[in-house]
Amino acid sequence: MSGRPPPGPPQPRGPYDQQPRNPFNQQPYGSSQGHGQPGGYYENESDVGDYADSRFHGYGTDAESTENDVYGNSYPPSSESLPQGSRAGHSEYSTAQYGEYGPSGSREPYPAWTAERQIPLSKEEIEDIFLDLTQKFGFQRDSMRNQFDFLMQLLDSRASRMSPNQALLTLHADYIGGQHANYRKWYFAAQLDLDDAIGQSNNPGLNRLKSVKRGPAGKTPNEKSLDSALNRWRSAMNNMSQYDRMRQVALYLLCWGEAAQVRFVPECLCFIFKCADDYYRSPECQNRMDPVPEGVYLRSVIKPLYTLLRDQGYEVVGGKFVRREKDHEDIIGYDDVNQLFWYPEGIARIPLKDKRHLVDIPPSQRFMFFDKVDWNRAFFKTYKEKRTFLQLLVHFNRIWVIHVSIFWFYTAYNSPRVYRRADNNDEPTVAMQWSATALGGAVATLIMIAATLAEFSFIPTTWNNTSHLARRVIFLLVTLALTAGPTFYIALYENPKQESNLPVILGIVQFFISVVATALFSILPSGRMFGDRVAGKSRKYLASQTFTASYPVLDRKTRTASIMLWVLIFGCKFVESYFFLTLSFRDPIRVMVGMEIQGCSDKLFSTYLCSKQAAFTLTIMYVMDLILFFLDTFLWYVIWNTVYSIGRSFALGLSLWTPWKDIYTRLPKRIYAKLLATGDMEVKYKPKVLVSQIWNAIIISMYREHLLSIDHVQKLLYHQVQNETDGRRTLRAPPFFISQGDKGFAGEFFPSGSEAERRISFFAQSLTTSLPEPLPVDAMPTFTVLTPHYSEKILLSLREIIREEDQNTRVTLLEYLKQLHPVEWDNFVKDTKILAEESSGFGGASPFGTAGEAEKEGRAPDIPFYAIGFKSAAPEYTLRTRIWASLRAQTLYRTVSGMMNYSKAIKLLYRVENPEVVQLFGGNTEKLERELERMARRKFKFCVSMQRYSKFSKEEQENAEFLLRAYPDLQIAYLDEEPSKKEGGEPRLFSALIDGHCEFMAETGKRRPKFRIELPGNPILGDGKSDNQNHAIIFYRGEYVQLIDANQDNYLEECLKIRNILGEFEEFNTSGQSPYAQWGHKEFAKEPVAIVGAREYIFSENIGILGDIAAGKEQTFGTLFARSWAWLGGKLHYGHPDFLNALFMTTRGGVSKAQKGLHVNEDIFAGMTAFARGGRIKHSEYYQCGKGRDLGFGTILNFQTKLGMGMGEQMLSREYYYLGSQLPIDRFMTFYYGHPGFHMNNILVILSVQVFMVALLFLGTLNKQLTICQYNSQGQFIGGQPGCYNLVPVFDWIRRCIVSIFLVFFIAFMPLFLQELTDHGTGSALIRLGKHFLSLSPVFEVFSTQIYSGSILTNLTFGGARYIATGRGFATTRLSFAILYSRFAGPSIYMGMRTLIIILYITMSIWMPHLIYFWFSVLSLCIAPFVFNPHQFAFADFIIDYREFLRWMSRGNARTHSNAWIGYCRLSRTAITGFKKKRLGYPSEKLSGDSPRAKFKNVLVAEIIIPICLAIIFTIAYMFVGSFPVNGKVPPSPLIRIGVVAIGPLVWNAAVLLVLFFVSVFLGPVLGGCCAKFPAVIASIAHVLALVGMVGFFEFLWFLERWDASHAVLGIIAIVAIQRCVNKIFISVFLTREFKHDETNKAWWSGKWYGVGLGHHAMSQPAREFGVKILELSLWSGDFILAHVLLFLLAIPLVIPFVDSAHSTMLFWLRPSKQIRPPLYTSKQRRQRRNIVIKYGFIFLVMFGIFGALLAIPVVFRETLDLNCPFCDLL
Repeated sequence: MSGRPPPGPPQPRGPYDQQPRNPFNQQPYGSSQGHGQPGGYYENESDVGDYADSRFHGYGTDAESTENDVYGNSYPPSSESLPQGSRAGHSEYSTAQYGEYGPSGSREPYPAWTAERQIPLSKEEIEDIFLDLTQKFGFQRDSMRNQFDFLMQLLDSRASRMSPNQALLTLHADYIGGQHANYRKWYFAAQLDLDDAIGQSNNPGLNRLKSVKRGPAGKTPNEKSLDSALNRWRSAMNNMSQYDRMRQVALYLLCWGEAAQVRFVPECLCFIFKCADDYYRSPECQNRMDPVPEGVYLRSVIKPLYTLLRDQGYEVVGGKFVRREKDHEDIIGYDDVNQLFWYPEGIARIPLKDKRHLVDIPPSQRFMFFDKVDWNRAFFKTYKEKRTFLQLLVHFNRIWVIHVSIFWFYTAYNSPRVYRRADNNDEPTVAMQWSATALGGAVATLIMIAATLAEFSFIPTTWNNTSHLARRVIFLLVTLALTAGPTFYIALYENPKQESNLPVILGIVQFFISVVATALFSILPSGRMFGDRVAGKSRKYLASQTFTASYPVLDRKTRTASIMLWVLIFGCKFVESYFFLTLSFRDPIRVMVGMEIQGCSDKLFSTYLCSKQAAFTLTIMYVMDLILFFLDTFLWYVIWNTVYSIGRSFALGLSLWTPWKDIYTRLPKRIYAKLLATGDMEVKYKPKVLVSQIWNAIIISMYREHLLSIDHVQKLLYHQVQNETDGRRTLRAPPFFISQGDKGFAGEFFPSGSEAERRISFFAQSLTTSLPEPLPVDAMPTFTVLTPHYSEKILLSLREIIREEDQNTRVTLLEYLKQLHPVEWDNFVKDTKILAEESSGFGGASPFGTAGEAEKEGRAPDIPFYAIGFKSAAPEYTLRTRIWASLRAQTLYRTVSGMMNYSKAIKLLYRVENPEVVQLFGGNTEKLERELERMARRKFKFCVSMQRYSKFSKEEQENAEFLLRAYPDLQIAYLDEEPSKKEGGEPRLFSALIDGHCEFMAETGKRRPKFRIELPGNPILGDGKSDNQNHAIIFYRGEYVQLIDANQDNYLEECLKIRNILGEFEEFNTSGQSPYAQWGHKEFAKEPVAIVGAREYIFSENIGILGDIAAGKEQTFGTLFARSWAWLGGKLHYGHPDFLNALFMTTRGGVSKAQKGLHVNEDIFAGMTAFARGGRIKHSEYYQCGKGRDLGFGTILNFQTKLGMGMGEQMLSREYYYLGSQLPIDRFMTFYYGHPGFHMNNILVILSVQVFMVALLFLGTLNKQLTICQYNSQGQFIGGQPGCYNLVPVFDWIRRCIVSIFLVFFIAFMPLFLQELTDHGTGSALIRLGKHFLSLSPVFEVFSTQIYSGSILTNLTFGGARYIATGRGFATTRLSFAILYSRFAGPSIYMGMRTLIIILYITMSIWMPHLIYFWFSVLSLCIAPFVFNPHQFAFADFIIDYREFLRWMSRGNARTHSNAWIGYCRLSRTAITGFKKKRLGYPSEKLSGDSPRAKFKNVLVAEIIIPICLAIIFTIAYMFVGSFPVNGKVPPSPLIRIGVVAIGPLVWNAAVLLVLFFVSVFLGPVLGGCCAKFPAVIASIAHVLALVGMVGFFEFLWFLERWDASHAVLGIIAIVAIQRCVNKIFISVFLTREFKHDETNKAWWSGKWYGVGLGHHAMSQPAREFGVKILELSLWSGDFILAHVLLFLLAIPLVIPFVDSAHSTMLFWLRPSKQIRPPLYTSKQRRQRRNIVIKYGFIFLVMFGIFGALLAIPVVFRETLDLNCPFCDLL
């Protein structure tokens, strides 16, 4: 190796030594005619070389030059910076570290790229290219070394299965020039072929002024058609030398490697690369002699873009970065930046600081001007992610059109009495019936008009998009005239007495136009009307087609299946909806239209309102029917999709009907045929010999994991036995295989129901499907597993395992794990005993071997086993137990040890398939092991991105170090921080990489990083996970990346299928042809596979009901539905454990998206991007990873809230806009019902319950006040009922509706049942379903539906989506009532309680047995959090809970308390009011985060209009009941009565507060010194009086209603609605922002307004606080009463004996004998608990008595309690 002088003029390079060394001398892009070479690679463009050159020299002297040369000495060189004079490009595993075996230097780091294989360029020449580029552009040296190694490993990976020449060719085609290269697609989309071919002066796309004023200019003679341009491109690529191809790929990688956040904007990166490439080939670059200082590229190109992106979301306040209060519509995000580069007009906008534009500079010099670009003026919003429900209208307009229009057609036809003529009592005319039905088309058109107008507000009105919108609006208005106009004519001018046919003909024509319009709007995507953005041929649509609509094509068979699915779904739906919903609604419509209520009157409104009660009721029933019409579709979707999926599983060979016996008997043959790349090995070796090695390895790995005992292992292994006859040794198959075929041979091979049985049965079953052929190990592609890690547990500490979490936890983690895995614990114990005996045999001290095998090699004391697996507490003894527990919890250690099975699998396969390697090393196992290690290391990398690694605590640091020692090949990428050199400057951040081979640095004690690459700033700008992945992505190696979360697992037998699953990418057998030889060669024309999904096994599935529900959801979503979606082209990417085509994804914006808030579900966006840009997404059935899920009620709901919030954000995103407005109808439906449709269905399910309750409430008022006609059993009218009302058909309709809602809910269990059926058979499916129902899983399902729908609606109203870190522990802790109440009151309990009062009234007014289902559902919303709380029904804990609840309600007024009702109340309103920004330094400020004020337009509908409407609706219902004569007298107006009782408590609170305010102001400062409790006393007086007021007014209402209970309940419903409306309007309209501290609350009760830091607010705050306190008192009283009602409900089960252990059995699925012991208390604790229970149990009973008395006394004494009250008669 030649020594290398310090960077200077480029060294001569043998064959590439040209003067002036321009490799592009051979005119690669066609020949140069006329305007230089098409494609933009010129030789001498213009003579601005001197100017540019002097500027480049200037880089070193500008303001930032202080840091230019600090790179070399700011930190010790990273571990592979070799001494000066040796080359820079050693691979991490080059001879420098592993030279000890074989002849020195014989081990090539990149074995497939060696001289004997006719490589186009040697490793040294490639390295020279990198050095040359680094010196020309100022890349960082570590980044260059990293990218060099990256490229070499990529070439090595490809060249191992094709010729090196072809490897380089295909790589260049994938990155730069091929048919599917993103760079090539962008180059043509942005019309740069025109820019480069004819100069910007003539380019129609870039000619800014013309394009803005009157669209693109006419064709110039120079503008060539796209096809000829593509051909010129292809031939230029074909003629390029391999050297130039290598240089382009290297330059792209160097640009990408330091791009940081700019990696999220792929087309911007393409533009940077293009400018750099143009510059490189310009004479001034080639003639430059001095190297550019290191770090110039980062500072002048990347940092300005990074700063722009960062400053959009953050601002500096007090020296710290603080989130700006901007919503997405005001933030220029990654997508907005990226889209500027899609269009020539966008690139033309880029301004320089000197008022010129970047395009005015010749292409070869643009790169020099990057630091002069004024990026702040370049960008604008290309899509406004407005937070509004109109987004749903725009994206999913076809869903609305199909449902609302068809509903109109059905219902209008069946409601003839609604539009009959006034003079004709029964039926309308024929023409009118046609015409009224035809208005469905007008409805469809109106929906389209609304969607188009909304779309105008989302897209900026610029060059490329509004013309087609305007055309669409005009067309829609014409359609509206055609579909609605005739109705006006017929209604106004038709005369039934004239015999004219014109109206009828008009009506029929109108109807058919409507049908055509509806069909058109339902099927045609809106993006394809008037200017086809998807398939239009015009150049101006090319960009949006390339980047948003290049959907992968389905083959004809699949497309037919896709269309058939939706024909079946909608066919069934339309038939069923017509007969079940519409026809059953016909009779209620007939009897209720025109029903006038007689004999009612109101003092204020006379008969106007009350006589129309039937019409109000009918309107609500119409709405209800429409909602059910929507719900039906989802029902049929679930049914048919499940049928399709199960059918698909049969087609794939995953048949349920194959007997297990066959599956196991054929397993050895299948292992041989499908997992081994055997080729011609059968001749030399018997298949049995090879299979036995694989099978034995699997069994032994299970033994090491303690899944199998030694006895089981003996029955499962292949054994060598001596042949009786000739004495030769032969292999005997395991008894397990023999027994499958032989009935007489029985025996137990696994513990029944164990993990080992599950894994072996899945392994056997998975091999029944067809798998891609594996390649030999040395030819397989290299891949990387990437895991982001933030603060997840790495390894459990001893303390965590053997100590309870807190006093509410009844069990240690180890005890709990022993209950869950009894067999595995027994095996662990036996293993430990064997070890103990062995170690005592060796003199009692076996050296503690490598930690990776710690489970089997740890030494144990030679004593009998104790309860915790060790006796001596020395770390090496306890480690075994820690590891055993960590491998059964959700830890990073479990993930790493699972994924490292890939390494074992590769070694095993290599050894089995290459016996000659074993023979080569003879008996030298050490050398053999090293050879296997080398192969595993070459083919597989594992990188954990530990964002916080440099800030780990001591314990975390030790655990991470333990991982590195156990698995030296594990790589950890982390963020390294260095304080700024300048005072007050920003710290410098680096992406660093270490592994277990890195040496320790003496000065810091830390490992020396292999690479340390400076970043432009803090990379964590978004929600964390995607930024964490992005900073580490530069360290991946190879062709594929598997994304894994930090709570997953993997198994050896699954890892053996790695070659098959990589074969799914269809890149194993590439043709030998050049990708550039001809376009459209079938090898290269097929869309690349971007993502291969895999199944997940939820290893928490049997841990009680909640773990099992979470597992079931994953099973249906991740397996059953994913199977059919992937087949029909509707699957996206859901993160773990998917394999990604790394090259495809990294050139298109990375593996996830990262805008804060918007991309909180980061992975699905990467899937949508891949899908829209032409990547296929597959799903493999035969491979699975383990995955942990949340196990506690709260954490599961946190996870669902995150999903719901994330879905709310997705609905705002441009991806949904593109998919919704561009996908063909069948694929759009698959996308919609698979993703947003599920959540929309949840919203509609909850809405249907509420609307139905309101409909029933109105029917209840009719039923209560009117005489209903009676019919006999034959349906004949019974005589003698004058003035009765016929509501019988309506009650039939109610029964049907309840059945409908019930079915919609129940169908949710069908997919899980069928999935279990196909996986494990009928018995297992029935048992699992039975367990779910006995464990009350429907209660949880109802509750989680509300949580899902609530979180989406909240997000669409207020925003606030964020990454919620969900708990990964076991849910054994009992949470107190107050915590659960405060967490779930807002999302669910309040709504449940309001609905409960409504259903109470309905039960009183129209009882029918069907209502029981609703009682169950609505109660679920209120009590679910408590039902799933461990030990909720332990008597003592229940009473202690009550004490805690009373304290929670009352504290926080005298001094700040983190857990008090007042804090919960303030926090719940800050979603609307937001916090004041200024902080005053109070400790209580830390309790609140930052929360901006909600925008008024967002709040308007949800917080103002809807509450007002509800208040009006319930008041009308109440007024109707009160408008009938009592004892012959017309009663006073019910409106006044309800007004007085509703507003009364607020007036009472105001009076109480006013008095107490003066008391506290005058006495507070005096008494405050001596009586610390003064504020608390004042507060408690106010709260008690408020409670008395509220209860008093209720009793007063009941008295006014003459003690009629049902009227009083209806009154309460109306009062709650009115008070809620007043509260919400007050908070939304009148309240200013909250302080972050609670000083004002304390000041109100203590009277001390000055000196508490309020400043000038001390004048305004008392008035604000007065209004707030009036509300708070009424809310407090409401919460007090409501919580007591809940507590009384929950107290009922306490009287059942053994209820606690029955409840625990239900939750944990552990038999009572196996259950967790009751906690042990000291005698002092027991005494304290007994006292509390006695005292507070008594208080609880007293409260129960008071509540009971308030309800019972009026009922018992209703006759005698008739007070004479003249004032009351006015009410």
